[in-house]
Amino acid sequence: MPKVALFNVSGSQVGEVELNDAVFGIEPNVHVLHDAVVMQRASLRQGTHKVKGRSEVRGGGRKPWKQKGTGRARQGSIRSPQWVGGGVVFGPTPRSYAFKLPKKVRRLAIKSALSSKVVDNDIIVLDQLSFEAPKTKEFAAILNNLKVERKALIVGSSYDDKVALSARNIPGVKFVAADGINVLDVLTYDKLIITKEAVQKVEEVLA
Repeated sequence: MPKVALFNVSGSQVGEVELNDAVFGIEPNVHVLHDAVVMQRASLRQGTHKVKGRSEVRGGGRKPWKQKGTGRARQGSIRSPQWVGGGVVFGPTPRSYAFKLPKKVRRLAIKSALSSKVVDNDIIVLDQLSFEAPKTKEFAAILNNLKVERKALIVGSSYDDKVALSARNIPGVKFVAADGINVLDVLTYDKLIITKEAVQKVEEVLA
């Protein structure tokens, strides 16, 4: 089982944590990670794009000129697609881009993402993380103690308003609960800072 250092908010190592091999010690599957990221990004698309077809544009109610005898090409409406101001053919219409991967594939993807953080030594386990009141300055001090200078994803055992409010004004920092951890966030942020309780919750679900 992989072992990682256990830190407190002062940045001092207070022990070690054994991580579950089935969750944090697998060989990352790059193909599955790609599929999971594409799925998440697709579900984030609004899909509100819209163009007007020939039945929706204004005008063109009557035939512009008679069918024969003018020497010009036959036309049925000035709002046909070939006319300036006419309808658009096969243009985008509102739709959902969301799709789902099988449950086992999604589980493999999050395990691969977590394991990649262990392989790259980009995971920091905290013994606990809590605030008496929202304090951005205190949260920034914790990151400084842990020597975190890049983007960081903070994972707690449950959603904590005080921690979330303390973190949200710091650029490149995001707080999520253990049940909200996802592949896109884990891969987007350089460092994964997770509490010991959150590790246990994640292992209970994924192991």
